[in-house]
Amino acid sequence: MTGRIEVVRAGALTTVQDAGRAGWAHLGVPRSGALDAPSHRLANRLAGNPATAAVLETTVTGCAVRPDRPVVAVVGGAPCRVTVDGRPVAWGAPVRVPAGAVLDAGPAVRGLRSYLAFGGGLLPEAVLGSRSADLLSGLGPAPLRDGDVLPLGHQGQARRSVADAVPWPAAPDVLVLPLHLGPRHTWFTDEALRTLTTAAYRVSSQSNRIGLRTEGPALERARTDELPSEGMVLGAVQVPPDGRPVVFLNDHPTTGGYPVVGVVPAPALAAAAQAGGGTTLRFVPAGG
Repeated sequence: MTGRIEVVRAGALTTVQDAGRAGWAHLGVPRSGALDAPSHRLANRLAGNPATAAVLETTVTGCAVRPDRPVVAVVGGAPCRVTVDGRPVAWGAPVRVPAGAVLDAGPAVRGLRSYLAFGGGLLPEAVLGSRSADLLSGLGPAPLRDGDVLPLGHQGQARRSVADAVPWPAAPDVLVLPLHLGPRHTWFTDEALRTLTTAAYRVSSQSNRIGLRTEGPALERARTDELPSEGMVLGAVQVPPDGRPVVFLNDHPTTGGYPVVGVVPAPALAAAAQAGGGTTLRFVPAGG
């Protein structure tokens, strides 16, 4: 049985996200996809969906939706109060939402981004093989607004996982990001490189899906000439003129002209999705 969900409360920023559209960077198309990939996969698993199915990714304030058919839903990621027509229900576990009832995922109690998975998945039109919204390029469905309607997949294909307790990833008290130096670390002084891997930074409130901005000591450049634009990868740590590192996340540009001092491995970036402004951030040398 297919159906639709209506957006009753869109929240500060709610987007449709799946596993992303990897493989198009050579054409200038970012990866996009759910920032907290483990939470995205787990929410889908509990809803009985393939791990790559499209979900809603909320930011800080949550969202509320109304399905036009009964649906199994899971709200995971950042912990929040979850209600169905005002009645408290479980966070992080499958709940049944009747047709016409309002599922409300409230503001995040800890972390930033919650994930709403629905049995059958969300089925907005795919672009380049993905249903993800990309804030930088504008590909995929636009960020949700009150009154928007999204199609739901066939719930009969869903097979829900049953478990007494499921360990959800927690928002970090201190965000620790492993760092491989290069390709432009020689553009910085030795002191700057020591500072990068020993100083405590803070996550800036100006961070978004494009990049995690930092506050803290500036990195001094050893070279002041201009760098031609070159390819950027997920996790690249670019250093703009103010000297504060920026960690590129899923909606990052595919080229850039500021030097990249290092790269954070993609699996380590999920924690960055839940690190709010003011969180202590440390870069540490990556092993191996």
